[in-house]
Amino acid sequence: MNKTYYSLGLMSGTSGDGVDVSLISSDGIDQYNEILNEYFEYDLKTYENIHNLKSKILKLDDLKENANEINNLEKEITLFHAKAVSKISESIDQKIDFVGFHGQTIYHNSSEKMSKQIGDGNLLSQLTKKIVIYNFRQNDIKNGGEGAPLAPVFHRLIVKQKKIELPVCILNIGGVANITAISEYHNNTFLSRDLGPGNCLIDEWIRNNTKKKFDNNGDIAKKGKTNDLILNQALDNFDSRLNQKTLSFDTTDFSLAFVRGLNLEDGAATLTDFTGRIIGAGLFSFLSEASEKLWKVLVCGGGRKNKTLINIIKSRTLKNLVIQQIDDYGVDGDYIESQAFAYLAIRSYLKLPISFPDTTGCKIPSTGGTIVKNF
Repeated sequence: MNKTYYSLGLMSGTSGDGVDVSLISSDGIDQYNEILNEYFEYDLKTYENIHNLKSKILKLDDLKENANEINNLEKEITLFHAKAVSKISESIDQKIDFVGFHGQTIYHNSSEKMSKQIGDGNLLSQLTKKIVIYNFRQNDIKNGGEGAPLAPVFHRLIVKQKKIELPVCILNIGGVANITAISEYHNNTFLSRDLGPGNCLIDEWIRNNTKKKFDNNGDIAKKGKTNDLILNQALDNFDSRLNQKTLSFDTTDFSLAFVRGLNLEDGAATLTDFTGRIIGAGLFSFLSEASEKLWKVLVCGGGRKNKTLINIIKSRTLKNLVIQQIDDYGVDGDYIESQAFAYLAIRSYLKLPISFPDTTGCKIPSTGGTIVKNF
C-alpha cells in the first residue's frame, strides 16, 4: 500500500484573473481524491499589473529590461498565494504535506526552450510554514523538452480513476488550448500538445474594448458577424508559420492585429471563429490517424463555457468525435489544472516523472519541481 499525501495545488492561468486552489489526497501514482476546490480572485490592481507586464515581455531580452517590475509583481502574487493557502489551512483539520505552486507564466517560448513563471517558492514556504514545490518546468527543459504541457499525466489518472471508456481525449481550453489523447492506461501511452489559442485572443479583445474580462457564454460573439476575408487570411498566416514540431505555445504567439478596425461584436465573432477553427483543425490532424475509432473529447477549462466557441469546434471536427464537458463524468472542469499541480507536487517529491517524450518532447521521462522547506 503506497503512502497517501495531502497536497494543495495553486494555479494562476494565462487569464491572470485569480488563483484556483485545490486540495487532493493521492499516492502520486494511480489514485487521487478531490477534497476541496476554491477560487481566489485577484483585485483589479493585481489583474492589471499582470496583463501590463505580460504586454511588455514579448522577447527574451524583455525579461532583463523589466526585471524590477517582475520582482515587484512576483512578491505581490506570492503574498496573494500565501493568503489563499492560509485561508484554506484555517478551514480544514487536515495537515497539508505539500503545496504545488505553479506561479504566473509571463513568458514561454518553445523554440528558445524558455519558460518563465514568477512566484517565490522560498517566500511562500516561509509565510505558510509548508513544504512548497515549484519551478515545475525547468528540469523538463534541461532534458530537451519544451516545459509544457505538464497536466497530461494527471489527465491520464482522471480517465483511469473514473473508468472512462477508451480511447478518449481531454481538451483543455484555457488561455491556450491543449489536448491529451489516451488510448491505453499503461506504458505511458498518451500523447499531448498545444493546439493554438484558447481564450487568450477573445479575452484580450473583450478586455480592450469593454469593462468585462471575458465573453460570457460567447454572447457578444453570437451577436456579431465573422469577417470571412480577414478570417481566411489570418488562418492562412497561422498555418504558414505553424511549426508542426512545436508542442507548446504562449499567449504572446498570437496577436489581435488582424481584427483591428472591427466593431466589438464582429471582432469577437471573428476571433471566436478563428479560435474554434484552429482547435477543430488541431483535433482533426491530431486524431486523423485514428479516424476509424470513436473518440470522446472531454472539454475542461474556462473555454468550455463559451457556447459559441464550442459549437464552432463541433462543426469543424471529424464525425467520429463525441465532444462533451468533462463535468458529465463528475469532474469539475474548472479545477483540473490546480488539481494537476497538487498531483505533480507529490510526484516531484517522490522523484517520479511528470513529463514524457510524447508530451513535452523531453529526451527521457523527467521528474521536476524544486522542493523547498523554508521554516
